[in-house]
Amino acid sequence: MNLSWFRRVGIFYAPAKLIGWIIFIAAIACAVYDFIAIDNKSHSVSDTLINFVFGLLVIGAIYSLIGFLTSSPSKK
Repeated sequence: MNLSWFRRVGIFYAPAKLIGWIIFIAAIACAVYDFIAIDNKSHSVSDTLINFVFGLLVIGAIYSLIGFLTSSPSKK
């Protein structure tokens, strides 16, 4: 099965097809929603950023896993 939704650019995965762009935009929207939800409950800037980093790492790990599994093989 040839899923080439992403293409590898260095250590990152760039969207190559429409479904890749949808996943990318969904990841960004999820990160923004997470930031706003954390910001509403926190009392300081450092509290917001410390709590946001873990969620951002999880979102980035899931995006990278999807990119890894659905990227086209690199041509060397």
